[in-house]
Amino acid sequence: MGDLEGRNAIVTGGSLGIGASIAIKLAEDGANVAINYRRHDAEAKEVAAKIESFGRKALVVKADVSSSEDADRMFKEVIDAFGKVDILVCNAGINRDRVIWKMSEDEWDQVISVNLKGYFIYNKRAAAHFKDNLYGKIVNISSINGLRGKFAQVNYSASKGGEIAMSKALAKELGKFNVNVNVVAPGMVMTDMAKKIPAEFLNKALDETVLGRIADPEDVANVVSFLCSDRSRHITGEVIKVDGGQYI
Repeated sequence: MGDLEGRNAIVTGGSLGIGASIAIKLAEDGANVAINYRRHDAEAKEVAAKIESFGRKALVVKADVSSSEDADRMFKEVIDAFGKVDILVCNAGINRDRVIWKMSEDEWDQVISVNLKGYFIYNKRAAAHFKDNLYGKIVNISSINGLRGKFAQVNYSASKGGEIAMSKALAKELGKFNVNVNVVAPGMVMTDMAKKIPAEFLNKALDETVLGRIADPEDVANVVSFLCSDRSRHITGEVIKVDGGQYI
């Protein structure tokens, strides 16, 4: 039996990359897992099949994380299918990188809407559900660039920093209801998207690390699974970097 046996989880942006790895790891450790996605139908079904290969229930919901109506629909579908929700992992995100003097208001709004408003929408719904159940785990996936900022990412860095501040405030609000709220802040992770980044940028990230390697998605998923388990019951309001020392 895994640490998450009998738990039910929602993972936003669970069809690809870090989100897919998190969803699969939670299932491997015992949880039933619902994921949402926007465009990648085939990939979402593949993740669901892997979840079910561990003998767990899987649910795939096509939903825009920045839509309150979609969030209401997703939570209803998950509760109808699983009975309740115990775990929320907010992972869905986008980037629209550009130096600020060339960045449009639309590029700012898109990133803030998905990366920050979307986290607010799902955290809000999970908070209401968890406080009534007197149990819950929320893990918000941020980035080391939400702590340090990054060139040509004022919108992304602002959204990721906002996620961290929101999580700390929410940890204070939900602590008395036996709900833990934490943040995982990855550095560069070798996803399919990262493999398309020019080599000079990957090499720069690699040079920043002290372990001499770029993270695999599983490195992030392992930490998330721990924070979703009762082994982390006395950890809340924390930001855990998974970056091979890239930040330092």
